[in-house]
Amino acid sequence: MRRTKPAWQKELALERVKKLFELAAEAHREKTGMEGRYVELARDIAMHYRVSVPKGLRAKFCRKCGSYLSAGSTSAVRTSAAKKAVIITCKKCGNIMRFPYGKRN
Repeated sequence: MRRTKPAWQKELALERVKKLFELAAEAHREKTGMEGRYVELARDIAMHYRVSVPKGLRAKFCRKCGSYLSAGSTSAVRTSAAKKAVIITCKKCGNIMRFPYGKRN
């Protein structure tokens, strides 16, 4: 039988995940090299407490290599009108992620 975490622990975990992504963005701007570690910690916390990473933050890390993605420097971002998707390519490992956009039925 699975035990679920209390709601207050999940809320705290979600706050920590968001804070770690903020720290990763700041570390990337300052070029300290710690952004990968912050993303790794955020993912570990989210998995441990069974909290999903918020939609806005899912596109900020590579699911294959775990690196922090920033448009232009560590990733290439483009749109595809035919597939109606935003396509993000990690420059470190070459992984391609597609995020659909448009009307939902």
